[in-house]
Amino acid sequence: MTRNGMRYEVADVLTSIDDDIAPLLSGLQADPIDLCRTAQSLVALPELATGFGIPQERHVEKNLRRASDIVRTVTALDPTPIDEARPLDRRVVGTCRHFALLSCAFLRHQGIAARARCGFATYFIAGRYLDHWIIEYWHTAGKRWVRVDPEILDLEFVATPDDLDEGAFWSGGEAWTLCRDEGVDPMLFGVHGAPDAWGIGEVRGNAIRDLAALNKVEMLPWDEWGRMEASYDGRTGPEYDELIDAVATACASDEPSVIRSRYATEDLRVPAAMIV
Repeated sequence: MTRNGMRYEVADVLTSIDDDIAPLLSGLQADPIDLCRTAQSLVALPELATGFGIPQERHVEKNLRRASDIVRTVTALDPTPIDEARPLDRRVVGTCRHFALLSCAFLRHQGIAARARCGFATYFIAGRYLDHWIIEYWHTAGKRWVRVDPEILDLEFVATPDDLDEGAFWSGGEAWTLCRDEGVDPMLFGVHGAPDAWGIGEVRGNAIRDLAALNKVEMLPWDEWGRMEASYDGRTGPEYDELIDAVATACASDEPSVIRSRYATEDLRVPAAMIV
């Protein structure tokens, strides 16, 4: 993916489009936001699924890791062309990460540099930072990464979901810096509807997931590796916090070689067996 004329020399792992899926994407538009809208129209959030007649057993679809598998699932439910909106009951059940993963897959398939970001949104509950995934695409004319929330396009959570204002979303590393350097209470960061999933462990976890996503390994929101479980349980100390400092610094640098180098350590790299 491109950054100021540079390229991340990292292979797509979870957003790659398999040969049997590529023909299904032939009708996709070239506009970045239109591609995100297409992704939006293929996914139903779990909290909406039951109310629209999707049986509980289909909720396992939120565990699909690969974009091609998500497309296979949704086209098996409804063979309508991929760029046509489906009723909610014929969409794949997924989280914000599904919206982001599909958006990245479609953008990259069209030759547009894009990346998923894991962090926290400020626009769902006032005064709270909620666990969330968005995407960024490279705006060539503007020479900048544009942040887009493909889950809420055309909804009224925020004025410009197609170009999020500064402070609307904080990546995991940015959230860590807010807590570490600016004194923001880490107990304001967490997972909506999960009373026990709030605090500094959530911030550390999303910083590591964001680093992986910048290396094109966009894991599920509940995937854990390295010392993440110990961090959530409060069993890590200052040395681990220093490691997260380094993660936040690497991600903020936006330098591909720095991001790759930091990710390559045992504590931070996703084990190959988890990427299926």
